[in-house]
Formats: sequence, C-alpha cells, structure tokens
Amino acid sequence: MKCMRCGRDAFKSTTTEAIEFGFGVLVIRNIPCYKCNECDEIFYTGDVVKKIEVITERARELMQEVTVIDYEKAAA
Repeated sequence: MKCMRCGRDAFKSTTTEAIEFGFGVLVIRNIPCYKCNECDEIFYTGDVVKKIEVITERARELMQEVTVIDYEKAAA
C-alpha cells in the first residue's frame, strides 16, 4: 500500500490512539493501521474507522476519567 501523504510504501502495523473527551480520555490500543516507512503517517481502512466509532460511542456511555480499551477485544 502507498502512503496517502507522501506516496512511499506503507506497511501493516498497529497503533494506539488517545481520544480526548471533555470529561476524560479514551485510549484504544492495538488498532490495525498502515504506517508509512518514510513520513510515519498512520492511516486506517474504512472498516477500522467504523469500528473505532462504535468503540468510542460505547466507551462514552461507560466513561470514567480514563478508559483503556483493546481494539482487538472490543471489535470482535
């Protein structure tokens, strides 16, 4: 796959994202992604974005000040 930013090769990997809500922070670990070898840009496929949105909405309902969720377990 090619990087959308610089056009160089990107490889499959995983990443961690922190999402700031006004009342707390959600950390999602082990998110499947593509990472660029050259510019370190990270991007997701459409299905991953949809699952992140679902995970985020579920977490918002149960949110404490800090919540950490493993993508692989929550997306299953």
